[in-house]
Amino acid sequence: MTYNEVMGGRAPIRMWADPAEVEPNVVQQLRNVSNLPWVHGVAVMPDVHHGKGATVGSVIAMRDAVSPAAVGVDIGCGMTAVKTSCKVDSLPDNLAYLRSKLEQAVPVGFGHHKRPVDPTRLHGFKTADWAEFWKDFDGLASSVRPKRERAEVQMGTLGGGNHFLEVCADDEGVVWVVLHSGSRNIGKELAEHHIEEARRLPHNQDLPDRDLAVFVGGTPQMDAYRRDLFWAQDYARRNRAVMMALVCDVLRRHLPGITFEQPISCHHNYVAEERYDDVDVLVTRKGAIRAGSGEFGIIPGSMATGTYIVKGLGNAAAFNSASHGAGRRMSRNKAKKTFTLEDFKAQTMGVECRKDTGVIDEIPAAYKDIESVMAAQTDLVQVVAHLRQIICIKG
Repeated sequence: MTYNEVMGGRAPIRMWADPAEVEPNVVQQLRNVSNLPWVHGVAVMPDVHHGKGATVGSVIAMRDAVSPAAVGVDIGCGMTAVKTSCKVDSLPDNLAYLRSKLEQAVPVGFGHHKRPVDPTRLHGFKTADWAEFWKDFDGLASSVRPKRERAEVQMGTLGGGNHFLEVCADDEGVVWVVLHSGSRNIGKELAEHHIEEARRLPHNQDLPDRDLAVFVGGTPQMDAYRRDLFWAQDYARRNRAVMMALVCDVLRRHLPGITFEQPISCHHNYVAEERYDDVDVLVTRKGAIRAGSGEFGIIPGSMATGTYIVKGLGNAAAFNSASHGAGRRMSRNKAKKTFTLEDFKAQTMGVECRKDTGVIDEIPAAYKDIESVMAAQTDLVQVVAHLRQIICIKG
């Protein structure tokens, strides 16, 4: 599919979704963004849906400016996947037992480690720069500095909501590990701090949506945001790496001889410095992955509809981006009111996972059809592998 151009803004809006199927409030959000004087262009992914300030599933290129709400409150949220040497028929018959061992290794929901994870004790883990990483914590916004201890024990934890840890199998029966998480509470605290800082700035007082407040280059507020933003993105990357190391250690104990390929990792709520049309821009991807030519990415569906490992095609019209997943078609509250526990059990049949009312809001039917999402972005990515869930852990 090629894109549709949506009219009504200063900057072009290129949409890889069917405009007729995009809700009017989402279109209005996109137009609000494209009318900001700093915006170079907007690319809209096929999983687009309403978000705070900026839509989820949007890629916004700005000239020397950035909107914290266009990144989202889970800074650096993203995916990591690792292909193993194990075949699915080598997994233990008791998948519930294996799930419990994984849950013991990686705290979920509001859980955290009793003490900070020591990276030097993790198999094959690179640890040289961890001291420098934590040293930089002291330079973050003053409002979060008392929360270092919490940030340390949350490193290597999953969180709740749509964050997940999965054991999957590809179409050849090879086992993969896939996980989805971000910068935990420290990223949220930093995001909310800077969103409020931006809302108070004089140049943001007449915006159509105050949640679109921006920082502009050459100001102390922008410098402070960039410092905290890039630290939180690094926290998210390290968080996923620690979790993956913990998971792989569990699998080594229960699947002797298993080996692991190099991980594939991608943020989908973040900022990057890039160049398009001979213009240097700050690109915010909120619910989108980078899909530069030959770059690997991960696009999950829901907890029982599979995940795609992809390779980017480098489509500059989309700012080298692709969707981050299936995207919600129904709010969490509506899902809880619409579906029963029996519906959930039926839709997750064959997947070892929680089967209780606490996860009904993550029912597959609350998400868009992943196959339709993939069909809409054949000019953005090519499929490398299709995975199906065997074990799914949610917070």
